[in-house]
Amino acid sequence: MRSTVAFAAGLLAASFLAGPAAAQDDSLKVGLMLTLSGPPAVLGEQAKNGFMLALDDMGGKLGGLETEVVTVDDQLKPDVAANEARALVERDGADFVVGPIFSNILQAIAKPVTDAGAFLISPNAGTSNFAGAQCNENLFVSSYQNDQVHEVLGKHAQDKGYKRLFLMAPNYQAGKDSLAGFKHSYKGEVVSELFTPLGQLDFSAELAQIAALQPDAVFVFMPGGMGVNLVKQYRQAGLDSIPFLSAFTVDETTLPAQQDAALGFFGGANWAPNLDNEKSKAFVAAYEAKYGAVPGTYAMQAYDAAQMIDSAIKAAGGDLSDKDAIRAGLAAADFQSLRGDFKLGPNHYPIQDFYLVKVAKRADGKYETQIEEKVFDDYQDNYAAECPM
Repeated sequence: MRSTVAFAAGLLAASFLAGPAAAQDDSLKVGLMLTLSGPPAVLGEQAKNGFMLALDDMGGKLGGLETEVVTVDDQLKPDVAANEARALVERDGADFVVGPIFSNILQAIAKPVTDAGAFLISPNAGTSNFAGAQCNENLFVSSYQNDQVHEVLGKHAQDKGYKRLFLMAPNYQAGKDSLAGFKHSYKGEVVSELFTPLGQLDFSAELAQIAALQPDAVFVFMPGGMGVNLVKQYRQAGLDSIPFLSAFTVDETTLPAQQDAALGFFGGANWAPNLDNEKSKAFVAAYEAKYGAVPGTYAMQAYDAAQMIDSAIKAAGGDLSDKDAIRAGLAAADFQSLRGDFKLGPNHYPIQDFYLVKVAKRADGKYETQIEEKVFDDYQDNYAAECPM
């Protein structure tokens, strides 16, 4: 699925008498590549909404340039994503591609986008390989390195003195990163480590194992519809006496469906809707007013991706042909992030704070994650030293 949104129709027409250097186009084209179909679509919709809200807030212009957005559904299929990525940069002429949500899609699109000379800004996926040895001068991340959010829960489990943990994640790169991240901070016994098929919705067999093993706590990474079903089935199985720790399993994309089943469950995040800074509060209010839902990190990180592009183009004086200046502007990250403290490391991945969050029900009946405590301050990922840039 492909759609185009154009902001402001006026483009600078080149004179027939002018040479090529004078015929400079003052418009910007951005490709949004997100998962917008199937159960994970709620994640992509939040990212799309966050990016478009930022564009609205900036008057339809990024870096002062009239901006056209082409939106593509990657369908969570790497082959589809790779073909669409080539089309975005080679046919549509996208200067930037913003996406994706899932790490297997990032693996598929990074080379076709960056080899074509476009900049790729990931608002969510942050695999370890691109943070380390395979870092890329044209790839930037506005979210995190995949391991980091999971490390929050590992440290929490370690600090709580949990001796025996049950771990579970989908069988793809982000799932592998998630459990590696958790174990980086947790040093106790792992009584079981399961990788389930990506997209699995019935967890009865896995829940039976948890009931039999009786671990001190459970840690899971199950985004989107997988997380909705797991949380409901966990409660229905009567396992809620076993602490439920997770990442991207109870968040603003899943809570509208999970509701009371998720109350009191813990997660990890680089931001939450109740973060106490004025810009973040304004963003949450604007998002809820426009979209009728509570924004999660997917929306926040996509908003910041738009700000990153805006600041980079301004740093380059609006000259899209000056790739070095834009690259330097992206690396400088000279904007006020919704999450507060934010800068990019030498591998183009963020250095930022991370929090333990807990699911709560607001007075208006809506559900959100709320910050319990800061776990990591100005935290850089563990792979930056391997990046040769």
